Amino acid sequence: MADDRNFTLKIITPDRIFYEEEVSMVEFNTVEGEVGIYKDHIPMTMIVAPGILTITRDGEVKEAALHAGFTEVLPDKVTILAEIVEWPGEIDVTRAEEAKLRAEERIREHAPGTDMRRAEMSLKRAVARIEVVK
Repeated sequence: MADDRNFTLKIITPDRIFYEEEVSMVEFNTVEGEVGIYKDHIPMTMIVAPGILTITRDGEVKEAALHAGFTEVLPDKVTILAEIVEWPGEIDVTRAEEAKLRAEERIREHAPGTDMRRAEMSLKRAVARIEVVK
């Protein structure tokens, strides 16, 4: 029997449909802060920021690293168009830790010509990958 508190969550990346199921809640970061969405949320669109995506379905929680994209929220459906989203098993932790160190170094040095926004985004993506695995 379908739970009337559930809504459809669909997550699409350029190369696949990452997730499409009925869920009771989804949480993720936006450029304005962290959000949690339940069924019957007011319609809105948001810009996704790097962080942990948390999906609650049938009392079970799944996490993934969500890096960037856009979200459309409707009362009975949430669609996330993501540039990159990864399950923990898809993440190379060593590579993520190396990326974190490189980003921290670029930020620390703040050398002329360094794109600080890009370095900060790289750091946030690396941290999201590391946290979702641990």
